[in-house]
Amino acid sequence: MSSNRLWRCCLVAAVTLFASSSAAYADNATNTQSSPASVKMTNLQQTIPGFLQSPYGPPSFGAPYGTTHALGDWGGIQPWLQKHGVYVALALYEGISGNVSGGRKKTYTVAGQVGSTVDIDFRKLFGTGQWSDDLWLHTLIVNGHGTNLSRSFGDNGNQVQQIYGARGNVVAHLVWAYFEKSWFNHKIDLATGWIPTGTFFNNAPWVCNFMNVWMCGNVTPTKYLVGGRDWPSGNIGGVLRLMPNPHVYVMGGVFAVSPHSYNGGISGWSWGQSNLGKLSTEAEIGWIPEFGHDKLIGHYKVGAMYDNSRYNNLYEDINGRPWVVTGLPARKQSGQTSVWVMADQMLVRHGDGPSNGLVFGAQYAYADGKTSQINHHIVAALMDTGHLWGRPEDGIGIAFQWAHFSRSAVLSQQAALANGLALVGANFGTPYGIQGHETIYEAYYTYHVRTGVTLQGDFQYVNHVGGTTVFNDAAVLSSVLNVAF
Repeated sequence: MSSNRLWRCCLVAAVTLFASSSAAYADNATNTQSSPASVKMTNLQQTIPGFLQSPYGPPSFGAPYGTTHALGDWGGIQPWLQKHGVYVALALYEGISGNVSGGRKKTYTVAGQVGSTVDIDFRKLFGTGQWSDDLWLHTLIVNGHGTNLSRSFGDNGNQVQQIYGARGNVVAHLVWAYFEKSWFNHKIDLATGWIPTGTFFNNAPWVCNFMNVWMCGNVTPTKYLVGGRDWPSGNIGGVLRLMPNPHVYVMGGVFAVSPHSYNGGISGWSWGQSNLGKLSTEAEIGWIPEFGHDKLIGHYKVGAMYDNSRYNNLYEDINGRPWVVTGLPARKQSGQTSVWVMADQMLVRHGDGPSNGLVFGAQYAYADGKTSQINHHIVAALMDTGHLWGRPEDGIGIAFQWAHFSRSAVLSQQAALANGLALVGANFGTPYGIQGHETIYEAYYTYHVRTGVTLQGDFQYVNHVGGTTVFNDAAVLSSVLNVAF
C-alpha cells in the first residue's frame, strides 16, 4: 500500500458543514449538566469563530468547528493564531457501512474525508476599523475517498453514508470560499463568494446527526436540483440575512446555476465554467421561540427556491408524447421550483445549551415533478442525549423518511418498459424498475470518547430499495469515527 493510500485510509475523514454542525449540536447539547433553572437567555447564541450565532437554528456564519480540538491548543499554536485572527480546524471522519441483508447483493464499503477550515477575522488581523470590523473570510477544503454502498446494493438515488457523494475521490476539493460582513450588531449579514446553497438554506444541524444523505446536508429534493445543489458543490452567489432580534430572521440568496455534474469541476476550483447565465434565487423566513421557564427552544422555517433555467420534462416530448419512445426532443419546462417547511422543538430540557434535551424535528419538501424524479419528501425525527443513563455527552436518535417519485418520472419508466426500452434516469439516478416510493427508518447512538472524538453506531432499514420492489428491503449497519483536531 502506498504511503499516500495509507495516509488516506488512516486519516481520511469527513467534515461537511452539517457533519461539523452535528458536532456543534452534540457539544452544545451536552457540555453541561446544569439544571433547567440555570438556563439563561444567552443559550440562543453561542460564540464561534465568525459571527455570534446560534449553531442550531439560523444558518451558521463562521467556522463550523468552533474551538473544539481533540489535540487541545496545539501546544499554544491555536491561541496565537486566534489572537491574530486566524482560526484553523481539521476534522477526520471515517465510516464503514454494510448491508447485512437485502438489496442486489450483500457488501460493505468504506468512505471518509479529511477536512480543513481556515477562517480569518480581519478586525483582529488588521486592527479595528470601519472596513475590518465584523469582516470575515471563510474557507473549507476536503479530501475524499470511498465507494457508494447504496449504489452497490441497488439504490442509485439514495446514499446511506452521509459522507459519500458529489465530489468523488479527490485530493483537495474546495467546498466554500466566501467573505462575510455584518452590520448593526449582527442584525444584517452579507455573505458573497463560492457558497453551497444549502449552507444557508433548507437545513438544520440536527439532520446530520443521522447518516442518510437524503437528510444530511440540507434535505431532499431541493439539493438534487441543479439550482439548489448542496455541500460540497458550491455556486457563485451571495446571501443577505436580516435578523432584527434573536427570534426572527429573513434571508434571500442569488446564485449562478451550473449545468455541469460537478459545480466547479471535480476539484471545486473551476469557478468559470461554461453556461452560467441562469440564476437560482432562494428565500427563507425563520422563527426561533423559547417556551416556558426552561426556555424550550424551537426552530421553525419556511422557504422556497426558483431557478429560471429551462429543464427537460421527464416524460413529454415537444408534442406531449413520451420522448423515451418517440425519440423527439423533450418538452422544455420554464423554471424549476422547490419549497420546504422545517421545524424542531425541544420538549424536555436536561441542561444549558440550545439542544441539550429531548428534541423533535420534522420536515416536508416539494419539487416540481415534471423535472424532478422525486417530488415529495417527509422526515420525522426524535433526538436526545444520554443524560438519563449518566452519559450526558452521548447522543441518541431515531428518524423516519418517506420519498415519493413523481408521476412524470413513473410514466416515462412505464413507457420505456412497455416498449422494451432501457429505463432512463434523472436527478435521482437510473432505476432498476418502476418507481413508487422509498421509506427509510434510521437509529443512531453517538458515544462521546473525549473532547473532539466520537464513535457512532447507525442502523438503517431501507424499504423499497431505489423506490422499486425489484430487490428485497435492505438492512444497513454502520460505524463511524469522527475526530476534530
